[in-house]
Amino acid sequence: MIVEKLSNALDAKKYIKEIGVDGGGIDILHAKTQTHIISIKDLHVGGANILKQDALSVGADLAVPRGTVLALTPRVDCLLIATTSQLKKLAKKELAQPFGLKDLALKFKEFTQIQKPQKVRIMGIINANDDSFFSGSRFNDADAIAKIETMIEEGATIIDIGGVSSKPNAEVVSAEEELSRVKPIVDMLYEKQLYKKASFSIDSYEPKVIEYALQSGFTIVNDITGLANDEVCRVVAKYDAQVVIMHMQGTPQTMQKNPQYENILDDIYQFFQKRIDKAKHFGINDILLDIGIGFGKTLEDNLKLIKHLEHFRTLNKPLLVGASRKSMIHKIDESSVEERLAGTIALHLEAIRNGASIVRVHDVKEHHQAIAVYEELFKI
Repeated sequence: MIVEKLSNALDAKKYIKEIGVDGGGIDILHAKTQTHIISIKDLHVGGANILKQDALSVGADLAVPRGTVLALTPRVDCLLIATTSQLKKLAKKELAQPFGLKDLALKFKEFTQIQKPQKVRIMGIINANDDSFFSGSRFNDADAIAKIETMIEEGATIIDIGGVSSKPNAEVVSAEEELSRVKPIVDMLYEKQLYKKASFSIDSYEPKVIEYALQSGFTIVNDITGLANDEVCRVVAKYDAQVVIMHMQGTPQTMQKNPQYENILDDIYQFFQKRIDKAKHFGINDILLDIGIGFGKTLEDNLKLIKHLEHFRTLNKPLLVGASRKSMIHKIDESSVEERLAGTIALHLEAIRNGASIVRVHDVKEHHQAIAVYEELFKI
């Protein structure tokens, strides 16, 4: 007899199939290999006691504060630990229970239906302005085209082009100036028909700039304001473009001045819900979500968002993460912008593990290799 301790980060379904398990039992067993840790805040104490007993009855457990069984406080925070199989059972049980447990049951059901993306895409960054925080992303005209062609060869399937810096305290630029910066690149891309080789995204929240790009082979609008402007919504809908809704607290000029949240995961989740509803109202259905790393967030906020990214998968939209060479890396390990590639890849691989569909990067070749190795590990 040989006994081996296997990693939890494996393709459990593959191993179960290889053993020769009956077809009907594969999904049942696979559901028992996936563990969920769910934070429940401000739950009625009566609901907490019911949920505790129901969790134990299906083999799960609920961590509750001391004194909960005696109802010493009217509302409590809890932590549920359950496999997918157990969560499915609880989702059915709690539908008939009081104290808000019916709503909780619906959330449990959503969590059991989360699907990780099958393939991760790389979005390469090109800046047509000379004040972006990383000099290695700044290009003009012909140099930009050469770099774009290289990025596509290296594995980028999306190229994101912008003409205005969004770093903290960035200079405000007029729409006319922004268009004058990106227009030569956009025109050359269209002339060379590079839009047939990759998808092109315009990083802008100015309707005039966005419309020019969408007329010239671009199919994605990367809006750091998250569709705040109704006119942007109308332009996106007019061209049936895909849109990236990003979360930002404040503006680039104010976002890093003491950002605060009541509950960052829930606050951003609710923001996304509202902006998705707005997008649909304007007839926009092809939506990506970007949690906005570094846009009005502390280091702890950024780390929480990457660590718990899976929370946003219940919105049923692909998730984009862009932490490339950002200052959060310097706050962890002192480094210049040029020295942050390793930290960038570490953050992006964690984001992918937690459900990111797209990573926005300066260094395409290095990310393509890292992701290829990462994905191969999960095949073993």
